[in-house]
Amino acid sequence: MTSLSTRPRSGIDDPVVVPGPVVRLTARHPKLVLLVALLLAGLAVAFSGDVVSALKTGGFDDPDSDSVRGRQVLAEHFRAADPNLVVLIAKPGGSVDDPDTRAAAQRVTQRLVTDPAVTVAGSYWAGRLPQLASRAHDKGMILVHVDGDDDTSAERAAVLHDDLAVQDGPIRVEFGGFTQINNDINDQVTKDLATAETIAVPITLVLLLLVFGTVGAAGAPLLIGIFSIVSTLGTLRLLAALTDVSVFSVNMATALGLGLAVDYSLLFVSRYREERLRTPDLTTAIGATMRTAGRTILFSAATVAVALCSLLVFPQYFLRSFAFAGIAVVVTTVGAAMLVLPALLALLGHRIDKWSLWKVRSESTFWARLADFVLRRPVRTAAPVILVLVLLALPFAHVRFGVADDRVLPHEAESRVVADTLRTEFADTGSGATVVVAEHWGSGTEARIRVADYAARLSEVPGVTRVDSMVGSYQHGVIVVAPGRADPRFTGADTTWFSVVSDVEPYSDAGAVLARAIRAVPVPAEVPVLVTGPAAQLVDITGSIARRLPIAAVLIAVSTFVLLFLLTGSVLLPIKALLLNTLTMSAVFGVAVWIFQDGHLSSVLGQTGAPLAVAIPVLLFCVAFGLSMDYEVFVLSRVIERHEQGADLHTAVVEGMSKSVRVISAAAGILSVSFLAMLSSGVSLIQFFGLCASLAIILDALLVRPILVPAFMRAAGRWNWWAPRPLRAIHARLGLKEHA
Repeated sequence: MTSLSTRPRSGIDDPVVVPGPVVRLTARHPKLVLLVALLLAGLAVAFSGDVVSALKTGGFDDPDSDSVRGRQVLAEHFRAADPNLVVLIAKPGGSVDDPDTRAAAQRVTQRLVTDPAVTVAGSYWAGRLPQLASRAHDKGMILVHVDGDDDTSAERAAVLHDDLAVQDGPIRVEFGGFTQINNDINDQVTKDLATAETIAVPITLVLLLLVFGTVGAAGAPLLIGIFSIVSTLGTLRLLAALTDVSVFSVNMATALGLGLAVDYSLLFVSRYREERLRTPDLTTAIGATMRTAGRTILFSAATVAVALCSLLVFPQYFLRSFAFAGIAVVVTTVGAAMLVLPALLALLGHRIDKWSLWKVRSESTFWARLADFVLRRPVRTAAPVILVLVLLALPFAHVRFGVADDRVLPHEAESRVVADTLRTEFADTGSGATVVVAEHWGSGTEARIRVADYAARLSEVPGVTRVDSMVGSYQHGVIVVAPGRADPRFTGADTTWFSVVSDVEPYSDAGAVLARAIRAVPVPAEVPVLVTGPAAQLVDITGSIARRLPIAAVLIAVSTFVLLFLLTGSVLLPIKALLLNTLTMSAVFGVAVWIFQDGHLSSVLGQTGAPLAVAIPVLLFCVAFGLSMDYEVFVLSRVIERHEQGADLHTAVVEGMSKSVRVISAAAGILSVSFLAMLSSGVSLIQFFGLCASLAIILDALLVRPILVPAFMRAAGRWNWWAPRPLRAIHARLGLKEHA
């Protein structure tokens, strides 16, 4: 039996990590392993054919928040109060009152009212409400509520769109609103996925040829990546049948799957080539590679998975979806790297170096010379790098967080066009108003008195322009419109609602301040109320993530420390890794603010500067942090191997860097291509994630690992390996390392 040992320990049996049967299976029956893998991949492809349509576009809300519960009450009692679809009817150069425009509006309305799941919440042509017509009077709107959850309402809206959205002579019928935004994002993500794969796969193959030097060795990682991607998509399709999964997770699954496959394949094949130089026996070489690189792959995969698992502490299924997708990617990629890749190598045998383009060295003299230079001048080399990272991080000091809306879509997307039209050409329609829902309010005269009192108080909140209620409309504490009887739009059993209209942008800092002020208004008789609407949604989302972010950060820090301690036996090296990763991520977030919030490079990327969607930086931190730890494991495992073979610190670092940083830089270059391919997306959230993830990888591979890591180790000296006696005893029993 082939076994993997921990560091040599007298009198203690080494634990078996990769059993002998696995080596024998992959080395002696490679065709069987590859056939099973091919069958599994085929099943995954067949099963995941409709994966994008089965996933969801929302998931940013905390399901237990007041804003979500308020929307649920509105949907139950007052569907007209919660329009989620906008039908815009335009006649450029004409009027909304022209006969042909009115005929088009009548045709649309008749189709809408025939659907029992659709409620017309308001129409210019039904009530001639001035706010439902544009200032130029050439456009009018119909506000619609479509029943169902995000998916069901989007499907129904898609059917309506196919029936009604037309260009009939001078008259255009266009769809907007929340459900149409969801549909447009789904369509865009489907297109982007194909585009990104078209870009990433050929470039990845070319880079693999440059790195490996032979067609056979270069093709193996690409096959592993494809296997990982299709397996992960199949897993996501299965999860979608059991729980809510975000459609955005597909993009990360493809990029991360291809990137990790390249990472692990590079490490495995590079070590395999070293072992083949020591022994001509194929099974022995594969077994030795499994004992060394195989263990590093398992260990580094654990660091990535642990970082992604921290996303599970958040209630938003958008973030939880990425945990599911990331863990699925890691598991399938590790399985492929530990089973399928050895089988491929066994099948290729000596042919792995066939069709050689040039001879590839296992060590890099460039990285060795750089490490030697840094070790001799640690302060002079590290200080400029730290200064650069700090300067890049400075814009993060004025970061603003928000919630994703239609502006994540391209300018030409239909729902984005409609939303831009509403923002620029219409007066306040009230569709973005903050809504206060009051259950168990009571009925009769006493309830009307309480409604009047509360509406007057709400109208006095700074920033509020009007409050509409069942007893009338209020401005600055005074009633301005009195219907004479209870407005039926606002009454239902003993439940009522208030529309709090403001000229403040809901998804902004001012909108959040307004929502908090509305929630602080005393309610007569202390009747419980729920405040919902875009501004309240922003407060609830940011508050929910902020409350759980420290928990996620502690989980990442503690788990990373434990894993790296088991690898190094040191207390200082894990702390160093955490500090350097935090510095790198601060620089990345600073660049993100400069580009995506402040609007620099907007014309190049085709996106609009806006507050950062609060969930994306959290996601980015967990993914990029995990990948950085991945590279940390690659470097430290080689350095520790040479150190424990008797080399001094200088020699161990130089030789460890010469063997590992070449692999890291190549892997980082290829992985960054996978993420940079996301820049071809029309959805700014995906652009944000792709650009920032690739920047984090490049900074880590080109600055942190080859410069800051050796500089720190040189400055720490013998303290690199320090740990208290109790921890040393734990490491002696449980510690891990790459070499036998």
